[in-house]
Amino acid sequence: MVIRPQKTKFQILIVDNLKTISNWALNPWRKYSVVLIMFFLGYFFGSSIGMISAVYNLMDPIVALISVLIIEILIKIRRALLNDKNKKFFLLTLDCLRIGLLYGFFTESLKLL
Repeated sequence: MVIRPQKTKFQILIVDNLKTISNWALNPWRKYSVVLIMFFLGYFFGSSIGMISAVYNLMDPIVALISVLIIEILIKIRRALLNDKNKKFFLLTLDCLRIGLLYGFFTESLKLL
């Protein structure tokens, strides 16, 4: 006989809300608006990290390390989401966040030339 563990409050709040968000985003307009917001959020963080590192010249190697770590963590999360067919919406939002972050880094690097 298999005993199922009880649902914790964390599991109810987080996991069930993720299912609710993916069901809410079945409408294409909602899905693309959330994806666009994630892209702009990634762009904002990428450009703000670039601006902060430009102001403090001593922090350039540290900010570069932090940036690479953020990108690598997002890639690891993406690999975990690739295996699950039900989480295509989260994969799309994660990809747009990563693209926006890289685009923000790229535009800030062009400003520093």
